[in-house]
Order: sequence, then C-alpha cells, then structure tokens
Amino acid sequence: MKSSERVQPFSVGDLAGRFGLATHVLRHWEDVGLLTPARDAAGRRRYGQDEVVRVAVIIRSKAAGMSLEQVAVMLDADAADRHTVLQAHLDDLDRRMQEMERSREMTEHALRCGAHDIATCPRFKAAVTDLVEGKIDAFPTGQQIHAMLG
Repeated sequence: MKSSERVQPFSVGDLAGRFGLATHVLRHWEDVGLLTPARDAAGRRRYGQDEVVRVAVIIRSKAAGMSLEQVAVMLDADAADRHTVLQAHLDDLDRRMQEMERSREMTEHALRCGAHDIATCPRFKAAVTDLVEGKIDAFPTGQQIHAMLG
C-alpha cells in the first residue's frame, strides 16, 4: 500500500458517518469498553483502521442479535468464558432460525389459503389447536408445523 493510500485517522463524526451511526453510539461503545480510540493533542478521538474493523465487527454482531456484553467477551482474547458465550449465542441463533422457519411456513400457508381470516381456515386452525389447548410445545419445529399444515 502506498503511503498516499493509507487510511488517515477518522474523527468520531467521520467514523459514525461511514457506518451510518450517531456519534453518541461510538461514544457509548467507548464508555462500555468496546472501543479505545487514540486522542490527538487537543483530546479529540482519532480512530484508525483497527477501530474501523472493530466497529464493523460490533455492527455485524449486533445485527446477529448479540448483546454488547456478548460482543465484549467475543472481542476479549483473554475472556475465560468466550467459548461458553459464543456457544450460547449459536444455540440462540438455532432457536431463532427454527422460529423463522415456522413463521415462513405459516405465512406461506396463509398466502395460499383462501380464507381471508386465517384463524377461520380449518387446516390453519388445526395447526394451532394443540397449542391453544396446551397439548404441545409452544414452539414446535418447522417440520412439525409443516406436517400439521400439510
């Protein structure tokens, strides 16, 4: 990389703008220990390429449903419970993916169904009767819902 192509340090406003964030978000992340920007002689925050990547990781992790506490553990190479936190997040992602699949199958059935009020559709109603009566898990798998809807 040529020296003229090197990334210059970003101000808090520049970095926030690059990611479409409010500046207070970056300041909050600094307050909770996720970011530690350098300071110039006047005390202004200066973010280098490492912080740019770190912000991108935080944004992606938040989009994946991680809390700031989970992100902090993930970014802490010395965190003893790092794998435990990440496994718990993977388990949560699996659960949410199953819920999304159920939602998709129910929505697809509702789309194909001729009933304008889906609660009156006999096949759809049958798919929730056991739940209404408390006879099945409130969160059946997508395959179970698919079998109920046919």
